[in-house]
Amino acid sequence: VLGDGRRVREADAAYLPPCDPTKILAVHLNYDSRRIEFGAPEQATPSYFQKPTTSMNAHRGKLHLPQDCQYLNYEGEIAAIVGKPMRNVAPEDCWDYLAGFAPSNDIGCHDYRDTDSGGMTRVKGMDGFCPVGPGIVRGIDIRKETLRTYINGKVVQEDPVANITFGIDYLLADLCRHITLLPGDVILTGTPANSRPMAEGDVVEVEVTGIGRLTNYVARCPAPAHTIGHQPTDTVGVRRVAFGSDYVKREGD
Repeated sequence: VLGDGRRVREADAAYLPPCDPTKILAVHLNYDSRRIEFGAPEQATPSYFQKPTTSMNAHRGKLHLPQDCQYLNYEGEIAAIVGKPMRNVAPEDCWDYLAGFAPSNDIGCHDYRDTDSGGMTRVKGMDGFCPVGPGIVRGIDIRKETLRTYINGKVVQEDPVANITFGIDYLLADLCRHITLLPGDVILTGTPANSRPMAEGDVVEVEVTGIGRLTNYVARCPAPAHTIGHQPTDTVGVRRVAFGSDYVKREGD
């Protein structure tokens, strides 16, 4: 129902991102299943990376697979949305500073992994690579929920939120020791095992029980107009990350 009383069918509605962040912060390898899949050691503390705010996308938005790339991976995640300024907040108090939670998808184009392996600026930062939505939900115990990702209706990722390595309260408290978190800021809290490449025409959905389901569509976009800088690559390292435990050696690898 619109403000003037008119009704719009949900199927006809166009969505916007549910928040307008000043920053998007994400954590590496925060589900045990993901860490084990890559044979990574247990971490004593979390490590983070940042996505540009221009990577924000919405429910039913398109995910653009560059014409010259092939390894566009989904990573279903829970987004914690900051509700009021946070600085030096204790873990047990962090919940009170949240606007709520939303399904999210930390999209990555691993064709650029060889050059962006550290900051992953292009891998994770292309336009539209951070869909969040449909809306923000609060008043639930997120630790009791389950995260699932679907490709064309098939479950491809599933893990209880209780299996994250560092709790959401820990992540928030750790980050706001040195970085002021502002209303609308997005904290991506990690993805389970089985992130894999998507193809043109795929429908990807991220569901968080008790919250809702985020839907996006994979579409090809034109190749860049200029061939400057690093170009997409198809190497052993790229394929190992893109396919995880499904990686199969090719002749010559």
